[in-house]
Amino acid sequence: MPSTDTLLAFFGVSVLLGLTPGPDNIFVLLQSAQRGWRAGMAVVVGLCCGLVVHTAAVALGLAAVFAASAMAFTVLKLLGAAYLAWLAWQALRAPASAGGVDSAGAPAEAAPPNLWRMVGRGVVMNLTNPKVLVFFLAFLPQFADPARGAMGGQLMVLGLVFIAAALLVFGAIACFSGVFGALLLRSPRAQQWLNRIAGVVFLGLAVRLATSQR
Repeated sequence: MPSTDTLLAFFGVSVLLGLTPGPDNIFVLLQSAQRGWRAGMAVVVGLCCGLVVHTAAVALGLAAVFAASAMAFTVLKLLGAAYLAWLAWQALRAPASAGGVDSAGAPAEAAPPNLWRMVGRGVVMNLTNPKVLVFFLAFLPQFADPARGAMGGQLMVLGLVFIAAALLVFGAIACFSGVFGALLLRSPRAQQWLNRIAGVVFLGLAVRLATSQR
């Protein structure tokens, strides 16, 4: 078990990393602005579920095997890029509703977002980004000490602390973005522009992921 000082330092670093602009927090921001804070929080839950899988992979040593396979890395990043491109297409062709917003911050005339589907989006978004797994493989062991017990158990604890920090930061982003998005969605023109911005950003993230290297 890592020391209390180590866990506190790790939590602080994790919060800062969560605030650093990246694919996950941008994804949360845009989904919350487009679909309301509840949908954004569902995405956050999905992302954190994906982080649980990454943490377990690192703790069990599976991440090292994956990182050594160039083919596995390439296949997964292309799947992730394809998923982001599909989200970009969905955003660009989404119609603007003219009925304002409901209490959840979603367009009033549109069907409320399926929260389980949004959780699934978060899971897929996280698991199809191999750079998250490679990052965990490089980042978590820096805070583990073999003298303090089994490395696998320490890595799991560190991963859970990272997930708690991500839940805190991404949850705040979802709430603030949802409130701001609700104001924008009162205007069909603003909603149309928000959809276009989301589409362009998703497409940019897809290109970035597709061209990324280990």
